[in-house]
Amino acid sequence: MIKGALIKLIVFIALVSIIIPILIIAIWSIASSWPWPYLVPQGFSLRGIEEFFGGYSGAVNSMLTSVLAGIGTSLLAVSISIPAARAIKLYDFFGKSIVDFLLLLPVIVPVTSFAMGVQVLFIRVKLNDTIIGVIIAHTIVSLPYTVKIMSEVISAIGNKYEVQAYVLGAGKMDALLKITIPLLMPGLVSAFSMAFIISMGQYFLTFLIGGGTVVTLPIRMFPYIQSGDRQIASIYGLIFILITLVVLLISDRFVRRYYNFNTTYFFS
Repeated sequence: MIKGALIKLIVFIALVSIIIPILIIAIWSIASSWPWPYLVPQGFSLRGIEEFFGGYSGAVNSMLTSVLAGIGTSLLAVSISIPAARAIKLYDFFGKSIVDFLLLLPVIVPVTSFAMGVQVLFIRVKLNDTIIGVIIAHTIVSLPYTVKIMSEVISAIGNKYEVQAYVLGAGKMDALLKITIPLLMPGLVSAFSMAFIISMGQYFLTFLIGGGTVVTLPIRMFPYIQSGDRQIASIYGLIFILITLVVLLISDRFVRRYYNFNTTYFFS
């Protein structure tokens, strides 16, 4: 009973720690004046909403660019993570430990150093100042997380179901589409969501690789944070949170509907 009460207390503290900052950001997005020590704003304004959706600031375009970069990064990261995780978990090969270590380099190496090296390479191959270059750079920093997620899923599932499918006469494509992908679906959605969130939160890497040409939400939001314009920064932050939340909710709903459909189909 004490253990259950402790768990509920921890969950409550965690929720409060998340909800209160979001609530403050939401209030600041419509507050024109909120000086210390007042507990409530002393003035309200829609300047932040007008700034974002007014059409002259380019904020909506930056939001669409962020979503496009996030989706592209997620698809590319997941596509690379599946074979990489399968190779690491299911097969033994020369240099396996080296490959496993190299996948962690984007986490180990400071982002500043990594970004400078990637920028030099991208300039030489003419990928700088392009959305494709930004997506590739975001994919590189996302891979340690997506590969880890897929590795854990593949480690738990193994390849025994694929082997059974082959024994029963299934081809590689049938086994992939009807056995492997359905079993990996929770990991695929989790890895997709993780890569999307990481891509959405990149500022310095996007700024360096995009060169000011590729303008995402963090690029647009940072000057307002630096200048102390809390109202405009808050509306950007709120939109950022809403986009991420929508992606997570869609992912969760997709997984639930996917398994409900397949369970009904299987037992009908």
